[in-house]
Amino acid sequence: MEEIRIERRGSVTHVILDRPAVKNAVTLAMWRELAAIFAGFAGDQDVRGVVLRGSGKDFSVGADISEFEEIRDDRHQSAAYEVAVDACSGAIAAVGKPVVAAISGYCLGGGCHLALACDFRFGDRTATMGIPSAKLSIVYGVHSVQRLLAIAGVSNAKRVLYSADRYPADRAHSMGLIDELHENAALAAEKFLERLAANAPLSISGAKYMLNGLSMGPGALDLAAAQRLIDAASDSADFKEGRQAFAEKRPPRFRGK
Repeated sequence: MEEIRIERRGSVTHVILDRPAVKNAVTLAMWRELAAIFAGFAGDQDVRGVVLRGSGKDFSVGADISEFEEIRDDRHQSAAYEVAVDACSGAIAAVGKPVVAAISGYCLGGGCHLALACDFRFGDRTATMGIPSAKLSIVYGVHSVQRLLAIAGVSNAKRVLYSADRYPADRAHSMGLIDELHENAALAAEKFLERLAANAPLSISGAKYMLNGLSMGPGALDLAAAQRLIDAASDSADFKEGRQAFAEKRPPRFRGK
């Protein structure tokens, strides 16, 4: 769709929210399309990492509130909307590749939700983060709140959700909402992912699955599925390649198999 661009740069793919005229506000159709895009990366061995960013000066001001009267007018529509939002963040969290949100300008509400679903958040000095749900009488969904809690801690999560304040880059960094600050967040994210691309994809995907599951609270991690990932890595050609490369004192050539 026209509102989302995909740029492939070697092993790293950029997913770009492309509505700069409205500060990359996310429509319901975009939530659904983003879910499909990230789900599609799962089987693509050429994609070793993903940068999620906005076009222009902003990451995203969040959900496109202008369409709420038609698509989120009552509890039933709100529930359906939350299903789409959770499916999107779930697809980002589930893809077995590292994902970095590169944040410039506004990263608010649903935009913050997208960033929290990523593995890492790199920001520049213009980054401003916040969740204004308390100014709209919206109670954030359980999965969204759990991610915020896991990343920022209970006190900061309460501050973010109770106050609806906006936090500049330095404050967001100190609260844990931003992992690293850079002059060019997108470039820093790309270089970071290029470095990770030299490591074993099965190791990264297995670690991501377990860490995300454990961070989402008791019972969220499927232990049988985690064991299958451990076993698959142990039986993989990459594991043999890693051992052989270590013995031969050379960089390993991992293929994700």
